[in-house]
Amino acid sequence: MASENVHEFTDANFKDEVESADKPVLVDFWAEWCMPCRMLSPTIDKLAGENEGKIKVGKVNIDHNQQVSVNHGINAIPTVLIFKGGEVVKRFVGITSEGDLAAAIEEVSA
Repeated sequence: MASENVHEFTDANFKDEVESADKPVLVDFWAEWCMPCRMLSPTIDKLAGENEGKIKVGKVNIDHNQQVSVNHGINAIPTVLIFKGGEVVKRFVGITSEGDLAAAIEEVSA
């Protein structure tokens, strides 16, 4: 991962790290070959640093973690899901602005 504040979520740890988390979790579904995903990555890293302690931030590589991707209906990347209480409360598909993601983080962590 590019940032120490960005966790790696996998098929194996997704339930514990995301669905059972005690605070909101932002999950970036991505793949190495996806140029829009790579363009979004610095924004995800920045938001992870700015919101440390308020929200957990992580990434799921869809090539290596297909089960969790299928379970959450990921059919285009990048897709960013924000979970609260184990449920998806926000969904963004495609390149999303830092402002939109920051506003969503504020809303779910209020």
